[in-house]
Amino acid sequence: MDMDQAAVWLAGSILTTLGFIVIVGGCVIVNHILHKYWKPVRVFTADSFQPFNHPLPQYATEEEIKAVKK
Repeated sequence: MDMDQAAVWLAGSILTTLGFIVIVGGCVIVNHILHKYWKPVRVFTADSFQPFNHPLPQYATEEEIKAVKK
């Protein structure tokens, strides 16, 4: 490896690292903007599994379970 190749490799690695830092910084800024101005997207929650707006099923309480076990 001669001096020209070493200089190109060093400049390329520095520029690649700076580019990566800029991309990560941009992602962080976009994340903060989205967090500040938009409501969170909730995909896999109990509300998202309601077919045709039917109410959620009622689950048994601890008292009902104990009454059945007796």
